[in-house]
This record gives sequence, C-alpha cells and structure tokens, in this order.
Amino acid sequence: MNERRIGIVMNGVTGRMGLRQHLERSIVAIREQGGIPAADGTMIIPDPILVGRNELKLRRIAEQYGLERWTTDLAGALAEPDVEIYFDSQLTQLREKGVRAAVEAGKAIYCEKPIAESLDAAVDLAKLVVDSGLKNGVVMDKLSLPGLRKLKRLVDGGFFGRILSVRGEFGYWVFEGDWQEAQRPSWNYKAEEGGGIILDMFCHWRYVLDQTFGAVKSVYCQGATHIPTRVDENGEPYAATADDAAYGVFELEGGIVAQLNSSWATRVFRDELVEFHVDGTEGSAVAGLRNCRVQHRSATPKPVWNPDIPVTEKFRDQWATVPDNEVMDNGFKVQWEMFLRHVVDDAPFTWDFVEAAKGVQLAELGLKSWHEGRKLEVPALDLQAN
Repeated sequence: MNERRIGIVMNGVTGRMGLRQHLERSIVAIREQGGIPAADGTMIIPDPILVGRNELKLRRIAEQYGLERWTTDLAGALAEPDVEIYFDSQLTQLREKGVRAAVEAGKAIYCEKPIAESLDAAVDLAKLVVDSGLKNGVVMDKLSLPGLRKLKRLVDGGFFGRILSVRGEFGYWVFEGDWQEAQRPSWNYKAEEGGGIILDMFCHWRYVLDQTFGAVKSVYCQGATHIPTRVDENGEPYAATADDAAYGVFELEGGIVAQLNSSWATRVFRDELVEFHVDGTEGSAVAGLRNCRVQHRSATPKPVWNPDIPVTEKFRDQWATVPDNEVMDNGFKVQWEMFLRHVVDDAPFTWDFVEAAKGVQLAELGLKSWHEGRKLEVPALDLQAN
C-alpha cells in the first residue's frame, strides 16, 4: 500500500496538553494504527519533529515514543524538506512568534487556542494567516467529544423544538500546591504569563455556543480569583494574579440564554467534569464529555413542589441515554485526522484562525464585562482591525 509521509513540526510537546493529547493520543496513535487513508487510498503517515526548549525532555519523549527527530532549533525544523505542517501548543504568549515563522516558511498551520492574548494580536495573526493563503486550523476539541457530538445530533435533528436555554458547568478543584501538588502549571494563575480561566475557557465556549446553538450576541461575566496565593512547581508561594473562576451569561441568536460556570476552585458533584443542560419546548438533554441523556416532552413527569415531605422520585432514572451509533474516538485525534485530510485532500476544515480570533474576542469582552460590571454586545469581528 502506498504511503504519504507528512513531516509535522510539533512545537510545545513538553507541555501537558501537547504531550498527552496531541502527541501520544493523536499523532502516535495515528502512526500505530498505520496512518489514515487519503481520498485515493494512500495512507497518510504523520512524521513528527519534536521542538521545544528543553533538550533533556525532548530526548526522553522521543525515546519513549520511538521517534527519531527532535530539536531546539525551530528554524532548522521548519527548513526540513518533508515538513508540510507546523503545530503549536506552546504557552499562549509564545505562539505568535512560532506561527509567524511558519507563515514565513510557507507551512500549513495547526495550533492550540487561544491564538493570542489580546483581540488585536489575534486579529492581526488571523489576517496574516488568511492573507498568506496557507491552510490553517485551530484545535476546537470540545466539538469532537462524544457527548457534544450526540448533543449536536439532537440539535440538528430538531429534538429540542425551540431551544430556550443552555446551562453549563465546568471545572474541578486544582490543588493549591502546598500540601498536594497542583495538577495545572503555575502560569495558569498568572495574568502576566497569559493565565486565567476566562482567556482559556471563553475561547472554548465561543465555538461551542456558536456552532452548536447559535451565534453569541452579548456577554455578562463575573470573574473571581478565589485562591489568592498558590505554590509553584519549585515549592515557592506566589500571588495569583489571574482569575480562577468565571460565571458567564450569554445571549445567543434566537433568544437562547446560556449560563456557563467555569472554575478551578470547585469540587465536582456531577457525572462528568463538564456538563451542558439544554432545555427546549419539545425536550431536554444533559451532555458531558462522553455521555448524553434526554427527556422528551411526551415522557416528562409532573413533579409537585412540597418541601415538607421527602422526594420519592429518582429524577435521573426518568432520562434516556443517547446511543453512540458510531465509533467515538478521542476528540483531539479526530480533529488531527480531519486536518491531515484537509492538507492532503483539501477536505473541509472550518475551524480556522478567524474562528479562533472570535474566541479571543469573547474572552476579552468577558474580562471587560467583569471589570466594568456590565453586559456587553459582541460585535461582528473586523479583520481589518489594527
């Protein structure tokens, strides 16, 4: 069988997300399954070059996954003749430099979000990439999660009738780092290093809301830094200068109201780390990372409010489970396969830098809403902005 090997510069694989989701569970997994078929039957085989700032970490990762190519020289990696794609999962504040280098080298670009720390920078970068004519994409992994795919199937099938509201809960307790090691790096809690849950999660919520329910028209956000002091990877206390929780209300096209809570300072009492509860005139659904349950209008019970007697109904038992009906692979891997086919076969990939800039726009408006204490409209994105 014919093979089409594609060199991919993977910049930032020493980080948690770059290593686990993108290298191990996506690129290595695709290689181990023998690649993915192109339109003509040729097997597309990703051939990564690991790039980072720490030689020791890069060498260890390459050895662990049986990879031969790694370097701290980004320019040298981009100059390799077989390289067609540049991937970036570095810290947000480092991303622009890497993407600009890839544009200069004429490579297709795929990267993590947010693409920049500010809207002006995101628009400038999106315009650069669009004007270059290069194929580009940004990771919007939530859309490829099994639970969200089932939810989208319900929306597209008209299950809800008229959608009324969306309620979302995301988060978990991130340890402060004193008596138990934190499970997120310290930069997440430093505004000066691109941290903060609003910049992180509002970029996700923008594409989830826009592409599942309707375009976001306005935002009201209340942010918080609930844990003001944390302990870093070296055991040193530091002041948390970025928000660790955000409570947002969004108005969507069609009059839908969405309420989304995001927190790294909450203890989980739900089935999954993120859940969306959607109510419509004809039915409701609750979707998480993997599962989705529904209750149709015809099967909705009639609870009676009486605080003086114990509840006898088992409300969760009154919901039906939505079946998979297809193979539900890792969401990051699914999008990597789509982007590889986009590069090789020009297959559709709509999650580009323009869509990513919209996420930065919503994050910036969320921060502004918090600090000004008011609801803000979400205007159409102007790619001519300076």
